[in-house]
Amino acid sequence: MNRLLPLVTLVTALSMTPQLISAQSRAPRITGTWRAQTPEGPREVVVRPDSSASYGEETVRWRLVADSLYLAFGDEWVGYVIAVKGTELTISGGDLEEPMKLKRIGPPTPLPGGIPVPDAPPSNRKPNER
Repeated sequence: MNRLLPLVTLVTALSMTPQLISAQSRAPRITGTWRAQTPEGPREVVVRPDSSASYGEETVRWRLVADSLYLAFGDEWVGYVIAVKGTELTISGGDLEEPMKLKRIGPPTPLPGGIPVPDAPPSNRKPNER
């Protein structure tokens, strides 16, 4: 029995390691369908796990780096600071004049057929460069 104790301890520690690492490095979950109330009325944004995001007729690429969301517009990245709290996402910075709050209203919808995911900007431009 005494010989099994170290083995049981090791197996338990190894099984918990991915959870501990995941908890420490977990990025905010931003995929989903989000709704923002704007002066023009409600607007929806769909953020998909394939790195595409759509709003209206526009589809862009996205990257998440720490607490910043980068969107690829043409050949440049625009960065925004984000905060996710439950079903609420707040985006600020970038080209926004004031922070925008969005509410998660569901899972992401698939990218409609025939709409390509845009290429990311050239590799010599990093998401934190404009």
